[in-house]
Amino acid sequence: MNKRDLIDAISGRLGDKKSATEAVNAVLDTIQTAVANGDKVAITGFGVFEKSERPARTARNPATGAPIQVSASSVPKFRPGADFKAIVNGKKAGRKK
Repeated sequence: MNKRDLIDAISGRLGDKKSATEAVNAVLDTIQTAVANGDKVAITGFGVFEKSERPARTARNPATGAPIQVSASSVPKFRPGADFKAIVNGKKAGRKK
């Protein structure tokens, strides 16, 4: 499922595509902004989005084998919640469409 498919699925519940598009974009934009600012976004039953720091390290160029320096960076991280894991593993029924 891509973003367009998600909007189509939500538009069936909200009634129109414009509202669904605005809702999806608002949720995603809010999560991205909060995580970029270092905040943790916890959605009960779904999961936690947070910012993680990767330290600088030495890696190898796979083509030549030469060592290269990789600078430190920040990356988004997601940990699924217990309900999400249970639904994926078939131990709990998801919501009906």
